[in-house]
Amino acid sequence: MSIALHRDWRGLPDTARGAVVALGNFDGVHTGHAHLLRIAHGARPDAALAVLTFEPHPREVFRPDDPPFRLTLSAERAAALAALGVAHVYELAFDDAFSRMSADAFVTDVLHAGLGARHLVCGPDYAFGHRRGGNATFLAERAAALGIGLTVVPPLSDAGGQISSSGIRRALQDGYPERAAAHLGRPWAIRGVVAHGDKRGRTIGFPTANIALGRHIEPARGVYAVTVTLPDGRVVHGAANIGRRPTVNAGPESRLEVNLFDFTGDLYGQELSVALHAFLRPEQKFSGLDELKARIAADCQEARRILDRVAPLSA
Repeated sequence: MSIALHRDWRGLPDTARGAVVALGNFDGVHTGHAHLLRIAHGARPDAALAVLTFEPHPREVFRPDDPPFRLTLSAERAAALAALGVAHVYELAFDDAFSRMSADAFVTDVLHAGLGARHLVCGPDYAFGHRRGGNATFLAERAAALGIGLTVVPPLSDAGGQISSSGIRRALQDGYPERAAAHLGRPWAIRGVVAHGDKRGRTIGFPTANIALGRHIEPARGVYAVTVTLPDGRVVHGAANIGRRPTVNAGPESRLEVNLFDFTGDLYGQELSVALHAFLRPEQKFSGLDELKARIAADCQEARRILDRVAPLSA
């Protein structure tokens, strides 16, 4: 399903107005978000389904020195929302000026006058406006006065507790991509552009595509079984290393290096989506390139075994 991305609430075409609008950051677009969107659609099935979110994430503006924490950036988030039936994403630029908008102005100017929202949906902890001056109670009062419906959706929980973006982040940082996938409803993926590396992988028989983690959260450092979605939609199995490559003293910045199985071609400058399926082992330092090469070969064999079982490729 196609999705329309709007970066301003002003001057929207009529086709982008009058939607049922789900409010939130939607980082990760997990099963709790999917639950909220199902309720949003059920509230007004006659209206288009939309999401209002921000870019960058407000936390990136207010706490710029924090380590990267994002589960999904704009493109990956939009793709996940489209898969859930969202027709419009209002991805509003969040900066210091926008952060000073009052809660009342946000409801009156943005949601009512700008978006022409017919119905709003949010979680009980949703806060908005200058210094988070608006909450679900305030939103209910103002929306009712403006003739806009509102549904407040309790968080979704499972046997492990409430499903949340922060819980998914912890699972990834602890080295449990399967737990993250269970709450996301799909394997967690890093989407990025392939850059030139030091080409050391070629010299030991394992060429890799190098992708900067950028603003993505850094999961547990080590080796993963992955699937890689190419720009043309093809999916390829592979093994990836996330970390600082201590054996070759590659420096302080972690990066993603993925070896695509049974693939030949030039991927430089192309955007890939790398999905993590299983954590194989932590990052470690080897005595030299021969030991490193032997371990990579074993990692690839293990990744093939796992992926043939959990993510078989269609013929």
